[in-house]
Amino acid sequence: MSTPQEIITSARNAPAGMKGAMVASGLSSLLMWGAFTPLDFGPLAWLCLIPLLMLVRIERPVRRMYLAVYAGGLLFWLCTLQWMRLGDETMYIAWLALAVYLALYFPVFVGLVRSAVWRLHVPLTLAAPIVWVGLELLRGHLLTGFSWYFLGHSQYRWIEMIQISDLVGAYGVSFVVALQGACAADLLPEAWIARLGLLAPAATPAAVLSPSARGRFVRLACSLGVLLAALVYGYVRRSGTEFQAGPRVALIQANFTSSVKHNPEEWPRMQKTHERLTGKAVKEQPDIIVWPETMFRWALLETPPDLSDEQLQAAHPDKQLVEIRRAQPGVRRKLATLAQMAGAGLVIGLERIDVDQDHFHVYNSAVLVRPDGTIGGHYDKLHRVVFGEYIPLVETFPWLKKLTPFGEGFGITAGRAPAAFEYQGFRFAPIICFEDTVPQVVRGIVDATQQESTAGPKRVDFLVNLTNDGWFHGSSELDQHLITAAFRCVECRTPMVRAVNTGISAFIDGDGVVRKKAVGEKTHAAKLDEAVVVDNIPLDSRKSLYLAGGDWFSASCLVCCGFVCLMAIFGRFLPAKAKPIPA
Repeated sequence: MSTPQEIITSARNAPAGMKGAMVASGLSSLLMWGAFTPLDFGPLAWLCLIPLLMLVRIERPVRRMYLAVYAGGLLFWLCTLQWMRLGDETMYIAWLALAVYLALYFPVFVGLVRSAVWRLHVPLTLAAPIVWVGLELLRGHLLTGFSWYFLGHSQYRWIEMIQISDLVGAYGVSFVVALQGACAADLLPEAWIARLGLLAPAATPAAVLSPSARGRFVRLACSLGVLLAALVYGYVRRSGTEFQAGPRVALIQANFTSSVKHNPEEWPRMQKTHERLTGKAVKEQPDIIVWPETMFRWALLETPPDLSDEQLQAAHPDKQLVEIRRAQPGVRRKLATLAQMAGAGLVIGLERIDVDQDHFHVYNSAVLVRPDGTIGGHYDKLHRVVFGEYIPLVETFPWLKKLTPFGEGFGITAGRAPAAFEYQGFRFAPIICFEDTVPQVVRGIVDATQQESTAGPKRVDFLVNLTNDGWFHGSSELDQHLITAAFRCVECRTPMVRAVNTGISAFIDGDGVVRKKAVGEKTHAAKLDEAVVVDNIPLDSRKSLYLAGGDWFSASCLVCCGFVCLMAIFGRFLPAKAKPIPA
């Protein structure tokens, strides 16, 4: 029979119910969803981690706490990524699979922060932003990476705030936002935690981690100091900056659903539409005209000159390469005629096929066609989209093909190296599709295409993104894609132009400001309409530490996460430490 003291001790040690954890994680997910498109209310990002971090301040986890946190994360990702299902019926599976995977980062975040706070005595205000940024970096690389919806992306309208991206990448903006939320969570009264139902009825005040008065002041001063420093840096970085007018560029934006491009009967209509819009652009006398990704539907074929048609057909009997080869003079003549009539450099997205007797490669490419009809270079897309352009492990697991809307022969080959085009004394690097959302890819392209000069390495003058967002039917994906691309411009201090089928085509300067967007001819909408956008590119001569040093900051945060993870795994074999001392 238990003694009264044992009964009291048992009551104090009993964890609280799951309801409070469900409320906290659900509230965090709701606030985070509201910070991004389509609601797009950025101030919510500063609050979204507070309910989740309440779960860190309690000494004993509530029942099924991590399951509740995972459920909240799953809710967030399902709602946020709902645009994925619009591409095709088969994409429902990919949407669910990606959400199930990404939701794992929520309980991992809470678990690592709890380990850092309760085992290593790291202040919550510091531990939370470090872990959050470390996990963002991991998410941006693991399984080819998913660099969308970083916490810092929600602040794209606060131009001064995002300027620190040229020091520490978009991860730095996430750090500042997470730091303020963590500080607020650290300073909230214990009564708020009790009202959420996160404490057992018999819990003592010692069951909640609370800083001392001095500790509260230090946390608040440090977090506000970091915020102020970021803003001062942003104001200083922008002050006195004058962009030099660069080449005049015209962006062609048509409005075709992505299914149309796979129907050869629709190709002539697509071509006529782009030629008509190009004719309108020519009236503005641009130096360069850009078509979106794969909007020129006839492939360029590269074959060894000594390979006969018979050998080509025998080597690849199911590819109809002989017909494609015989059509090549007409395809190249069509490209040359377009550029000659435009009187401008023409950057066009198309498929490029490189084949010999032993190999068959299809690339998602961009080519530069000069006004004299010659091809001035090509770029093959480096970073492929999982289940959109290739299927990992498909040879081992053939059923994975069901996760894509494509049939046999699906997939493209990854390009071998970045490329820079040169025209009228300007150098620019093409990037294709979602490559503009991947920090390490864009940084790598800009870094690899630097040209040696007497003043040191000189980067490309601007970036050209060719993409096709017709899969997503005017959803919030189009807005978020543009928002994410803007951070690449700040990180590399390199302006970007985006030619996008269905929108949103735009000019973005080195401050991450969208200077000019597509305005539709019919509805004056930026999405789901035809448009021609013409402007001079604002050239930026400023240097970027992020371009030189890469992800040094976020990598340091990830190393800290690794250390905390090791301590969480192996620390149980070490002597128990005292409870964190309020500081």
